[in-house]
Amino acid sequence: MKKARRTQTDELRAEYKRSDFPQGFVRGKYAARLRESSNVVVLDPEVARAFPNQEAVNRALRSLIEIAKKTACPANHSTTRAKRRRAG
Repeated sequence: MKKARRTQTDELRAEYKRSDFPQGFVRGKYAARLRESSNVVVLDPEVARAFPNQEAVNRALRSLIEIAKKTACPANHSTTRAKRRRAG
């Protein structure tokens, strides 16, 4: 038994009516919202060549975060004794 061929038309299905869509049809209506909520990052080609897979990228970024944490805010190691000397 042969399958019936579906003809491609530019019409709505029978269960839809244009009156069901009062604002009309907008192409890409949700594209901006999807772009804002997406966590996909596109790397430049030369950067992508340096990392063979996502694990390598994540490992490199985690090590960079650790280095940044260690060097960005050095802890203030003044002791109570040093504070007393400064005070008086």
